[in-house]
Amino acid sequence: MVHIRNLPAKRAPAQRFAEELWLPFHRDLEAVVDSHELVDDVPLDEEVEFRLDLLESESYRAWIAVEGSSTTTPLAELDAEFVGFVTADVDTCPPVFDRPDRLKVGDIYVRESHRGTGLARELLEHATEYARESGCPEIALEVDADNDRALAFYEKVGFELHRQHMTITTGAI
Repeated sequence: MVHIRNLPAKRAPAQRFAEELWLPFHRDLEAVVDSHELVDDVPLDEEVEFRLDLLESESYRAWIAVEGSSTTTPLAELDAEFVGFVTADVDTCPPVFDRPDRLKVGDIYVRESHRGTGLARELLEHATEYARESGCPEIALEVDADNDRALAFYEKVGFELHRQHMTITTGAI
């Protein structure tokens, strides 16, 4: 059974998250998304510090899916596999725009062994509940254009394309 837990703003669970989920997620993306190449020696300590800063903010949340875990044992002490995660942050609308605040999903990842089980949808439901609690009537996310599996999932659950993100190297113009 998989339990979904909040990632606390503590070093040990943030370190485990970075090692067991964040890096594998980005290695998986690196394999399917051309523009997602990581450096050879990923500085995980820097990611842990970055994540801790986010977790200490009022609006950022991360949820970890843990296989067969106790719901009371601290994440850093669990002898269980981390199998997925989702991160989200409230995107407060500046007063000059006529749109509501929205919840921005930063990343969502499910290990290959748990794909197709409904876990991605369950993780997204945690983010959706947080959006409701925060008064955000919308959820937004970005997805790489060549990540076909993710695009298909997001369309299946009802996300619609509203913008496109484009880049160019500074020497090309």
